[in-house]
Amino acid sequence: MTDALYRVEPTPWSSWRMAVLLGENSRTYKFALAHALLETAGEGRAEVRLSELAVPYALSLVEHLSTAPQAPGKSELGDQDFLTVAGQEADRTRESGRPTERLLDVAGRSMRQMVLRKFPNLRGGGRLPHEFYRVTGGADPTVELTAEMLAIATSERAAGLRAELAARWNIVESSFTLEIGRGLLRDGLAVDLDSSALRDRYRRRPIAGLTDSVIGFQHGRCLICDEIITPDTATAVDHVFPHALMRRYGSVAGWQGPDLDLLWNLAPAHHDCNSAKSDRLPTNAELRRLAERNDAILESPHPLRRTLELNLVDAGFPGKTGQWARFLAKVQEAFR
Repeated sequence: MTDALYRVEPTPWSSWRMAVLLGENSRTYKFALAHALLETAGEGRAEVRLSELAVPYALSLVEHLSTAPQAPGKSELGDQDFLTVAGQEADRTRESGRPTERLLDVAGRSMRQMVLRKFPNLRGGGRLPHEFYRVTGGADPTVELTAEMLAIATSERAAGLRAELAARWNIVESSFTLEIGRGLLRDGLAVDLDSSALRDRYRRRPIAGLTDSVIGFQHGRCLICDEIITPDTATAVDHVFPHALMRRYGSVAGWQGPDLDLLWNLAPAHHDCNSAKSDRLPTNAELRRLAERNDAILESPHPLRRTLELNLVDAGFPGKTGQWARFLAKVQEAFR
């Protein structure tokens, strides 16, 4: 089981993030279901007919299908495949603001036969530690939302979960885009510090915001104080090892350490925490949290995983989980 994320914080929020951030993605159906569940549970509804849940599910996929592929370019789609039908019914669906009857029928079958069954599954076997829904009944079954689903969708953390879902969806879509997908899988993502965004290394195309892309791997918490980052608080991207170190040591004998502007060293934080930290070295607790965050990313699919694999390999380490604590200790030792 991909459990680095859950082991650190065994809560329903971590279980949800395992489904969204760590699962394999041959298509984006899982994200559409997650969107529909958050929207429905956010209304406080404990039960919903499958035909009702299929409405936000289908609408979100149609919206995303208009801007990016929702499956790898090599995928063979049949005439009755949900994505095929979604493409054919997209214009009429957008005009009316509601899925056509044909699209709704295919969406319901997609959810019932595959997506609802696969959502709890984890890479390498096993299932999510928490249950978010139960399906009961016949032709138009009832989807019963659990107390855990209602709790996460109605909490102050729900807005953050929606932003994380959107960022992950954008990243996966980009890996499906034929023109840049191969580069992303081979070389990972670059960081644009001016816009705090992750981008394709070749076309310099922004893909997703850095904070929304990685904060889920930090359990939605500030890396410095370890408290939840709420939607109403100002955030910053912290250089855990301060960027000033490269200037300071470079002016004396030339900087020999790793690039501190890469993803491995960048972490969302409260703006006030980041300002108070200034250019001090990270504490042992901050390094532990960074190692745990990076190990969790290494259990996610490409291209975020590939990005951190390369950071490790370039520093002489195997690009595998369990190496980040040693890597960070080596960097820290250079400043003593």
